[in-house]
Amino acid sequence: MKAIYTITSSLHDENAVSAISDAFLNEVFPDGNFLFRGSDFSDFGSSELSLIYIRTGGAEGIFRSLLPEMLARGTERYYLLTSGKSNSLAASLEILSYLRQQGLKGEVLHGPADYLRKRIAILEKASEARLKLKDARLGVIGQPSDWLISSHADPMAVMDKLGMRLVEIPMEELLQEIGLAEGEPAPGEVEMAPSVRAAYPGAVKIYKALRVLVERYQLKAFTLRCFDLLSEVGNTGCLALASFNSEGIPTACEGDVPALLSMICAEAVTGCPGFQANPARIDVESGEMLFAHCTIPFSMVTNWQYDTHFESGIGVGIHGHFPEGPVTVFKLSGDLKRHFAAEGELLCNQYEDNLCRTQVLLRLSPADARYFLSDPIGNHHIILPGHCKALLEEFLS
Repeated sequence: MKAIYTITSSLHDENAVSAISDAFLNEVFPDGNFLFRGSDFSDFGSSELSLIYIRTGGAEGIFRSLLPEMLARGTERYYLLTSGKSNSLAASLEILSYLRQQGLKGEVLHGPADYLRKRIAILEKASEARLKLKDARLGVIGQPSDWLISSHADPMAVMDKLGMRLVEIPMEELLQEIGLAEGEPAPGEVEMAPSVRAAYPGAVKIYKALRVLVERYQLKAFTLRCFDLLSEVGNTGCLALASFNSEGIPTACEGDVPALLSMICAEAVTGCPGFQANPARIDVESGEMLFAHCTIPFSMVTNWQYDTHFESGIGVGIHGHFPEGPVTVFKLSGDLKRHFAAEGELLCNQYEDNLCRTQVLLRLSPADARYFLSDPIGNHHIILPGHCKALLEEFLS
């Protein structure tokens, strides 16, 4: 819930200012869905989003006197709402300039009511996502796969910038739990190749073993060095990861920690962890790109078939149909200093035997497609339904 605090110069007539303020707030928030705190800043920062409505000019000195109290509450960014009347905008610009001089961040929220509603909705969602992730524990089960030479993360940066803790869990612990788990037969009504049906009970054992670790370590998300399972138990983690992602527990393949960070941030912001995939082909002139991977959340597809894992030809992989339409491609770097977010369109799904099982053809702008060949953040990227670049970038700001 958003809370609105007000600052008003005593030089202005309160009755006149109140009439303007009431009309302005009713226009911007016709549903009345906010907490009105007025000039009482005693609980400032306790709501998911705190807005400071600068009602009049001459409010600059009052704001400056309140700033030490707001800083003491850990406020990092200040949102100044203006009505465009009674010199509200002029005062807000002076306050924002002062904040910048102090090395602080802020934004003046000013414009037509429709724009303000959209902008405040983005701010509110981003703020809710930050609170959702606070103190989250992220499991790293095994180390990143040997070929992911750039896909590590800085635990201190993850804690300092996102408030989340990386928890290292040895692969041996998972293998022990797999040995204790019980499998389940493949559902009879689902069509599967004989080898996939035979692998299904073992894939369920991997899911159940991972569930034990999620509960033992109180994990909000995890990444798994899944290729070790090929040699150790003769199966794959694709079915398990697809299931956890569908249940709202973001999970990344191959021990890829930056991909995991991208997925848990995406899930907090949009409600969807996304599809972790790597580019297979790129046409930089048209912006068309083919992405593929052997797992995708069941909740993201309209239908799916069980197949083998591509590289090994064993286990249970997922060949899903991702609905065509707007998408966003997203990735965070492991040190959280960089990110990539681009909006595009999913043109079609396809299937080739020589690629990972879920395959989607996207179109991005040529400039965005060129990023992959000039300055990529690893090979795995996260594909999200819908256009959500503005929301992701506000969250990361």
